[in-house]
Amino acid sequence: MALDHLMMSRRQALGLGAAALSALGLAACDTGEAPAPSGDSTSEQTEEAKLDSEAYDALLAEGAVATDEDIAASEWATKVRDAGSLRVGGVQTSLLFSSLNEQDGKTRGFDAGLSQLLTRYILGDESKQEITQVTSDTRESVLQNDQVDVVFATYSITDARKEVISFAGPYYSTQQSILVMADNDDINSVDDLAGKNVAAQSGSTGPSILEEYAPEANVQEFKTDEEARTALSQGRVDAYVIDTAMQMGSMTRNPGRYRLAGDPFGPVDPYGIGLPLDSDGVEFVNAWLRQVEDDGVWEQLWQICIGDRAGIESAPEPPAIGA
Repeated sequence: MALDHLMMSRRQALGLGAAALSALGLAACDTGEAPAPSGDSTSEQTEEAKLDSEAYDALLAEGAVATDEDIAASEWATKVRDAGSLRVGGVQTSLLFSSLNEQDGKTRGFDAGLSQLLTRYILGDESKQEITQVTSDTRESVLQNDQVDVVFATYSITDARKEVISFAGPYYSTQQSILVMADNDDINSVDDLAGKNVAAQSGSTGPSILEEYAPEANVQEFKTDEEARTALSQGRVDAYVIDTAMQMGSMTRNPGRYRLAGDPFGPVDPYGIGLPLDSDGVEFVNAWLRQVEDDGVWEQLWQICIGDRAGIESAPEPPAIGA
């Protein structure tokens, strides 16, 4: 499949800004509870939008390969090439970011795709990687103990984490978004939440962000993402506010049922690529990531893994690398 056929026009996505915090069904998510993996509730009929595996595999197969000079200039990349495989800390249960297809045994998704493109860049073959399953509690330790070379796991960049590991990127970021039923015409921005019944997940950042950005909203807290979406579907609340990536997961599981109302809001949470502390791999991976973005591959991968499945027509701009 030609890359020209895969290329989508770059426009700012409706209802999206910089994208991604806790990553849909992901064991390593930082806040909130991920959606249930099979079926939302008895009140919702799940008809998940499938990833286009053919387009995904074709995109990876045409990924760039580094020159010998580029590899030799990096101690980190040289170690990976000499070992013959890239050891990746990741997950295989994240609907949009990294999900194992049990039929063919391949892991696909936005994070998975980037890790595979990096593997191809270093080793000339995207399959030459070993995945170590990580959680939010083990992502630093696997890097510190030299169990993995890199972590791709919707990994939020924080000052505390930068004390013990290094980050390349950011390659993606997220804010809060408003989910409403597709036929709701009343709510189109955070300002429209005033006086409305708004669901938020207890234990997530949603309630405190709503207190700041929508102080006149009537916030109702639910223990799980499923409970909050059920309340929305049943009309017990008018809107549901949580991380954008979680919302896109809901839209993927239920095409045409929901829509994102207005622009995202609240603090921006950037995702980085975890590397050993003070590794020269940061410079190497950032140079590769800039090439992926400049060549349009980042945009194509996002559209295949997220946009096409969530019903979003165009990809957002990626965040500035090194910011």
